[in-house]
Amino acid sequence: MSIDQKKLTFFQAKILDWFKLNGRSFPWRAKSASNYIRIISEVLLQRTKAETVANYFPKFIEIYPSWRRLGEASQVDLEIALKPLGLHKQRAARLFRLAQDMKNRKGRFPSNPKKVSEMAMMGQYITNAYELFVLNKPSPLLDVNMARVLERFFEPRKLADIRYDPYLQNLARRIIEETQYPKKLNWAILDFASRICKARMPRCSECVLSSLCSYYYVNYVNIH
Repeated sequence: MSIDQKKLTFFQAKILDWFKLNGRSFPWRAKSASNYIRIISEVLLQRTKAETVANYFPKFIEIYPSWRRLGEASQVDLEIALKPLGLHKQRAARLFRLAQDMKNRKGRFPSNPKKVSEMAMMGQYITNAYELFVLNKPSPLLDVNMARVLERFFEPRKLADIRYDPYLQNLARRIIEETQYPKKLNWAILDFASRICKARMPRCSECVLSSLCSYYYVNYVNIH
């Protein structure tokens, strides 16, 4: 599927303007946030609401302020630490393996993203976060929330798993790579998904993208 350059440019500009006024503030987005804080926040954010993580994050970082300290924790310690976030023991076991690996590496990720993706708890999403925050390369934080915004505005993907859909992967990469503000644009899309383009009852009447949005046209304009 081809990607309309006019829509892509419109999308980037509008959503960044929206973010200036409506973006959320989280500790891991601060300019002073370390790579450890940025990556560990993304690990905790998987399948957990950002507001839930934000409420507990200061306490978690106080206990585990670095990969070294996290690597000194037992698996039981991490099970207790993740319990307030509603994360199960399997996630704690994977975080324990990642923490041990990073401790052995003295807090340094492998320089090869492919090797990073093979580490415990990493996968495509966290590997992209590593590229974005550690390597300072434009890379999309593509999860179900970002996918929902992109698919509604542009076109739906064909494959069930967003990790393997070539259209969605290419679209997300183009949007983030063709901007001067890759971090802000990633955050803007995720915040927009949370506040406006919700999974249920999207707030289309308040949407700055509606004039060119495929979802809005089909569900609101075309039916009248």
